[in-house]
Amino acid sequence: MNAKAKSNIIGWAFALPAILGFLFLNLVPMLLSGYYSFCDYNIIGKPIWSGLNNYISLFNGKDATFWLSVKATLLYTIMAVPANLIFAFAIALLLNRDMVGRAFFRSLFYLPCILPAVASSFVWILLMNPDFGLFNVILHFLHLPESKFFWDKGSVLPSIVFMGIWGTGSTQVIFLAGLQNIPRVYYEALEIDGGNAWHKFWSVTLPMVSSTLFFNLVMGIIGALQVFGAAYIITEGGPNNSSLFYVFNLWRQAFKYMDMGKASAMAWILFVVVLLATVFIFKTSNKWVYNEGGVE
Repeated sequence: MNAKAKSNIIGWAFALPAILGFLFLNLVPMLLSGYYSFCDYNIIGKPIWSGLNNYISLFNGKDATFWLSVKATLLYTIMAVPANLIFAFAIALLLNRDMVGRAFFRSLFYLPCILPAVASSFVWILLMNPDFGLFNVILHFLHLPESKFFWDKGSVLPSIVFMGIWGTGSTQVIFLAGLQNIPRVYYEALEIDGGNAWHKFWSVTLPMVSSTLFFNLVMGIIGALQVFGAAYIITEGGPNNSSLFYVFNLWRQAFKYMDMGKASAMAWILFVVVLLATVFIFKTSNKWVYNEGGVE
């Protein structure tokens, strides 16, 4: 055996666990869910082919929770994605400045990302408790109207969005990496031309960090469309289905109502929606994503 063949065998041996993991933990389950989406399947019995019945029952409104979950998820996405991006970018700008204790603050803002979701959710339940929560205590002290937060139809989604802003540490780190990659020479050239802080931000920072913003936008939309934890741990889809997010409804169809066929159909609908949204963002990115040579 020559050295090249031996090297290939060693390479494939190291890659084999990842390849097998992808095949048996990703590709095969995806193909099976595609088949189940055309079947009447309750997990216990054998799948029975039913054609497009699952998709038809979802789109024609026969299952009212489908469109309720679509509405809740879209509203959440519209609110959460801009809020998370703006907050994460603002914090990254602050953490990119020279200041005392910068490393400490960088660690502090990233810390919520490594906390268990269940533990942090229970903390927010206590903070937003309408009877004795700290937030209502502060609102009462400031003579502002108190809120029921997670327990009111009108405030549950903003409350979940606010809770999600707390955990944008990973987005902040990516923004910070993009900011640190901007050559200082651009700012120095702008200073020579008489530019102020706003000119630096608008003419240098935003264009140079647009590729990072593009990445965070794509990942933010994908993550928002798949939001699950808050509905599962805190609200259980309530009140009055106001936080019945799509993936939570999908999980409920599969493991509570044992309708794996309908859940698989919902999963493939979500896959197509995420794919189309990602393709659309990629197609329109050439109008606002910049490299050093201009618009991509």
